[in-house]
Amino acid sequence: MILHCVFLRLKASLPAEEKAALFEALAALKERIPGIVEIQHGPNVSPEGLSGGFRDGFVVTFENADARDAYLVHPEHVAVGDRLVAACDGGLAGLMVFDFET
Repeated sequence: MILHCVFLRLKASLPAEEKAALFEALAALKERIPGIVEIQHGPNVSPEGLSGGFRDGFVVTFENADARDAYLVHPEHVAVGDRLVAACDGGLAGLMVFDFET
């Protein structure tokens, strides 16, 4: 399996309802893109203070690397990804992606 971890520095001015809608759109991808096992999201709750300003994040669990690769170019993922980038402070600079195999 592949864990696709995405950490976000969302704009402070982003309305709560828009943030919720982004995560709802993200969660909906599980039903639309084959190979997604699970999608989880939430705020950073670490007490360590080492988040580098990344206050929110999500993890997509894929069956395998092929499923992840298909997701990356899937039009519905691209559309949600564009919305996420636009909502991040600094665009792509407000986003960090880290994948690993389990």
